[in-house]
Amino acid sequence: MHSINLTDHFLIAMPAMVDSYFSRALVYVAEHNDRGALGVIVNRPIDMRLGTLLEKIDLSLEAQDLTDLPVLFGGPVQTDRGFVLHRPIGQWQSTLVVNKHVGLTSSRDILQSVASSGQPRDLMVALGYAGWSAGQLEHELAQNAWLTVPAELRILFELPYEERLASALELLGVNLTHLADQAGHA
Repeated sequence: MHSINLTDHFLIAMPAMVDSYFSRALVYVAEHNDRGALGVIVNRPIDMRLGTLLEKIDLSLEAQDLTDLPVLFGGPVQTDRGFVLHRPIGQWQSTLVVNKHVGLTSSRDILQSVASSGQPRDLMVALGYAGWSAGQLEHELAQNAWLTVPAELRILFELPYEERLASALELLGVNLTHLADQAGHA
């Protein structure tokens, strides 16, 4: 079986996904290679706002319009650490470059920049990330646990988190209500 690279793709949890961490999750894959995969759930807000998170690490947010930006649950790995998905990539101490536009940064310097100058503007702050060991994601794909689609940055950075899953499904021509395993509201 040839290997696929899902870097810069969305993973869309299928309705049968029983893992509560990933039920109805939209994951942005920041890295996928023969050693495994790393992604961030981009549609799961927690009960915290960016202003509060920055206060907790002794940073004061100057850009008041970012104060109420929801902090997201990025995944079950390292939930005590912040991960910032952002564009442009910029120059930070610890950035995983996803593509020529997007980086995933885990160093404090990006949060200092956001606090003082509101830059980068296009960002999502998550606590934790989702990780897969070598071959694990491929196995889950073979089990039909996920739909995959190339990511669109507009969904990541321009849509509110509650619209991201349905919009990613629309890229595949799938309506969320048709995918649901029971009737209800998306």
